[in-house]
Amino acid sequence: MQIVRINAKIIQDDSGVFTEIPVLLDENQDVIKPLMEYTLKLKRDGMSQSTILNCIKATQLLLEYMSANTSGFQNPESLFENFTSRLYTGTIGDDGLDPSGLYWLPCSKQVSKLYINALTKLTDWLALNNNGNAINPLVEANTSTKRLKYAAWFRKNHNNFLGHLKDTHIHLTARYARNIQGKRPLGKQSQEAIEFPEHHFSEFYFNGLGGAIDRRVVLRDQLILLLMHGGGLRESETMHLWVEDVSIDPLNTNSMKVRIYHPQDGKAPNNWRGRTGKTTRAAYLKEQYALSPRNDLMGKKRVGWKSTVTDSKDEYLEVHWFPSIFGEVFARLWKDYIRFLTVIERNHPYAFINFHRDHIGKPYTLNAFHNSYRQGLKRIGLTPCKPQGLSPHSHRHSYGRRLRRAGIPEVVIKKCLHHASLESQIVYTSPTAKEVSNILNAASISLLTPTESVDQTTIPSWVVLMEHGFSDIDPIGLFTGKNPKLGKIL
Repeated sequence: MQIVRINAKIIQDDSGVFTEIPVLLDENQDVIKPLMEYTLKLKRDGMSQSTILNCIKATQLLLEYMSANTSGFQNPESLFENFTSRLYTGTIGDDGLDPSGLYWLPCSKQVSKLYINALTKLTDWLALNNNGNAINPLVEANTSTKRLKYAAWFRKNHNNFLGHLKDTHIHLTARYARNIQGKRPLGKQSQEAIEFPEHHFSEFYFNGLGGAIDRRVVLRDQLILLLMHGGGLRESETMHLWVEDVSIDPLNTNSMKVRIYHPQDGKAPNNWRGRTGKTTRAAYLKEQYALSPRNDLMGKKRVGWKSTVTDSKDEYLEVHWFPSIFGEVFARLWKDYIRFLTVIERNHPYAFINFHRDHIGKPYTLNAFHNSYRQGLKRIGLTPCKPQGLSPHSHRHSYGRRLRRAGIPEVVIKKCLHHASLESQIVYTSPTAKEVSNILNAASISLLTPTESVDQTTIPSWVVLMEHGFSDIDPIGLFTGKNPKLGKIL
């Protein structure tokens, strides 16, 4: 059975508003409605795109496995347990064959656990909203929708999806624990935040991104680079910048004050107020341009939003330039860029646009920026490589590490990076592998070339230690104390 994922626009009433979400089509090209309803709930609840896609993928795998293993339907416990095992092991035998026709490769422990958790939440919700309608025996579940409903019924009636039947003698708290939690991933320290190589930055700025033929493209991409490298923004956050969000810094007239507003809840510019009194950017986009916020779109037009904290009740992130020269360079480039921008027709408020003749004036996309970034690296003889810091996000890492090396307090670094907690910045403030190596090398040299004599640095001798504290085992001082009666122990 072929399960197909597509993006669909769901219309739920007569208002003309639609919700775009990924859905699955079954063997009859019909939408699997229970999953669609749950996905709409996740969308309403503000779940991230990755959370939604994980749920869709996990469901697709489960349905494909159930379809390919119909002989196991008489034993649902084994079916679900074997499904989780195949996530970890794949379905291809040692001989390279797979009679089921699935030909799955093994998933990592982290991914497998994500899928198991996603399915658990999905079937919990389905069991709660499906009135417990049982489809039993399982052989009756001959369509994707029925199979998904059966999985929900099994979860509800056996209390632990992907596990054994509940035992009434087990304590209630213990029964709620999932029998198949997924294999525990290997423990690991916080991953090192790989920064962009500083010795390549100038060349990348001037000859990499600066090597594009179109001056407008050069200015746009250099401005984005400055926001990431000198302001610590994520590349997705730069795509939410509106022209009105940039103004002269009152504390430094040679610099620019930049604020990135939340794409939905951020305050609209120029004290705008809609017909119904709303002042959010979502309302402004809809009323002025008939557009939806970019984090609410699908496909290439989508631009996510990760930050869970903002710097003001107006819901914005303020850029803190470090060092401050980055803000002054940004100001000079911005003035030139605006001259090009004002002569191009735009049906949106976004600052960074596409200059390709087929898409001129449209909002700049992440895919297009990543392509320009790769081309910039190529111009200076470099290849994109995340482990080497040659990626857009590595500039945020450079910003964070620059703050740490300058001795900036952690609470200030938290503010600059717009983190929700101090723990979030550990990946930036922990020493790099190179720094650890340098510290250990210096310590090794110090150890091999001591500046003090050995006698001055050694601990007290046994004779000194035995002068006190042995009254309980040597009460008359035969061997211990200042003057042992039977002589000192050598």
